Amino acid sequence: MLNDMFDWMESVIVKTTPQSIIYKALQYSIKRRKELMCYTKDGKLHIDNNPVENKIRPTVIGKKNYLFMGSHEAAQNSAMIYSLLISCKANNINPEEWLEDVLVKINQTEKKEDLIHLLPHRWKSPRFQPADVPE
Repeated sequence: MLNDMFDWMESVIVKTTPQSIIYKALQYSIKRRKELMCYTKDGKLHIDNNPVENKIRPTVIGKKNYLFMGSHEAAQNSAMIYSLLISCKANNINPEEWLEDVLVKINQTEKKEDLIHLLPHRWKSPRFQPADVPE
């Protein structure tokens, strides 16, 4: 079916003018025929990249929003918080639970070196910690 479609595109492109939008669209596809056919040779490949685009959409929207944060420093702070919350998501951590715990612990942490344990990829939920056993 794809071969038939490309044959049809090649027959139509010769009947269109190079300045037309349809010509440009056909030319774009015909030039990428080999790449567009790749997914037919490997069942693990998808016809499109929509799942990836859907995953990065919040990041792209965030990048645009950072332009209007009021100042460069405010944008950097927002980007850091956003990165931490996305890291929570990537590590299957409830961001609300993480943030609630970290905001309490961050001021109780005496050594700067220990702050690393509060990062999402190293953080341990207090719900899953063994209860304190009285001596």
